[in-house]
Amino acid sequence: MNPAWKRIEDLVLGVLGTIVLSPLLLFISLAIIIDDGFPVFFIQKRMGQGEKPFNCVKFRTMVKNAANIGTGIYTAKDDPRITKVGKHLRSFLDELPQIFNVIQGSMSIVGPRPSMIYQAKRYNEEQKKRLMVKPGITGWAQVNGRNNISWPKKIELDCWYADHVTFATDMKIIFMTFSTIAKPNTVYSDAEPDDPISRLDGVANPDALEECK
Repeated sequence: MNPAWKRIEDLVLGVLGTIVLSPLLLFISLAIIIDDGFPVFFIQKRMGQGEKPFNCVKFRTMVKNAANIGTGIYTAKDDPRITKVGKHLRSFLDELPQIFNVIQGSMSIVGPRPSMIYQAKRYNEEQKKRLMVKPGITGWAQVNGRNNISWPKKIELDCWYADHVTFATDMKIIFMTFSTIAKPNTVYSDAEPDDPISRLDGVANPDALEECK
């Protein structure tokens, strides 16, 4: 499902976004280096459209090797692994480098948040609908509760979007995103406690040890 208008939308908004945000991207990069050194970016494999893995880029907000320290793939509100600069980035700013994924073509401005590999491998047929479209920087689930809604509800909202991809829907989500960002909702982890496939046999999924947000 790759309508031509959506790729044009992504390229136009992606290039414009990069130009407008370049001073902020540079400032954040320097802040991360001063606070905790390199690397600036956190790159991990995520499942993309058509169940094809890709490298998802974020600003690094946690100490190095965070997935193997403390609570593993789960992050708490005052998690000591989050860096000083990272605390100010995790509401949404850490996702900004994904605009490069959008220009490159592995992501879209609007779409379901990119799935972790171990999650996507265990989706049922209905849940796999969210893999029919490119993952996005923002999406229908993000503007309808973000991390204040359950994991099953997020999947339901993502699947709804996959069945209703239109230019009007994308524009609505983009405008709703700005008001959502302004709300004091902190993003803690993409592997959530109520995610029924984040744990296997009562232990943390070993595939997720390097998947810490």
